Amino acid sequence: MSLTDPAADSVRRKYWTDYMDRMDALIDELLAYPYKECGEPLSSIADAFDAAGVEALFSDSLVCNEFERIFFIRESLLSDLVAIASDMNARGWVLKLEDGFRTEEMQTRLGRSPEAFDRIIQSCAWECGLPRPPADLVFKRARVLVANYGRGGTHMLGAAVDVSAFSREDGSEIWRGAPYIEMSELTPMDCPFVSEAERANRREITEVMERHRFTHFPGEFWHYNQGDALDQILRKTGAPGRFGPVHWDAASNKVIRYEDPSRPLNSFEDIEVEIDKALSRLSENISGTRH
Repeated sequence: MSLTDPAADSVRRKYWTDYMDRMDALIDELLAYPYKECGEPLSSIADAFDAAGVEALFSDSLVCNEFERIFFIRESLLSDLVAIASDMNARGWVLKLEDGFRTEEMQTRLGRSPEAFDRIIQSCAWECGLPRPPADLVFKRARVLVANYGRGGTHMLGAAVDVSAFSREDGSEIWRGAPYIEMSELTPMDCPFVSEAERANRREITEVMERHRFTHFPGEFWHYNQGDALDQILRKTGAPGRFGPVHWDAASNKVIRYEDPSRPLNSFEDIEVEIDKALSRLSENISGTRH
């Protein structure tokens, strides 16, 4: 479909709006779902891969162009990640870890970083057809695209990874129709606007991840988690999540529960301020146009 075709653009817009509304409802369910933090420490993904002799890649980009990525995850999840990397090697792929654990500061800053927030503004402006999208729409969409609550952010729980996959033979990416990170109607896992080959790649990567108990988040084609409340919801277990949001003391490898996991990391008032900043950064006319 061509984005210059009004009919095609309308189809994409409706898909995006309906899907994001469903994801927003999922976030509401997640914020109300019980969990019981088990106190399990974090462990190094790289060390586990090295010990197992599996080939893998790790992103060397900085979060918000400032923070080193923290490729650690809850200790009990390491064996499944090793098995995933091994399975991918066996089929001629290399697993790439794009992101792992995030601190509260990292997640808060990510939610209003120009790289993420400007894309959210552009998507919201396209969705509503207004040059300045309303703050309530931006707040609603932003909390789906970048987790805005401790208990709703699986990276802050140490229970999630963002992944890509590459060919062992020539180093090319197993292409899924868009890059990590995409914020558009191409972002949902089951997006109908990518090619059949790209959808097949998404399914095949997900099949490997889910064979080893990592559940895919339907709102993003790169995100997988295990053992937390979102995992329990998506698998319909009825069990509470094992992991909650934690501060991590790397020196002692102790995890400390958030005092107020339901508090938004970026308030509605913060979002209103960030909208004005984003619009001042964007030189293009974003009223109803995608670029």
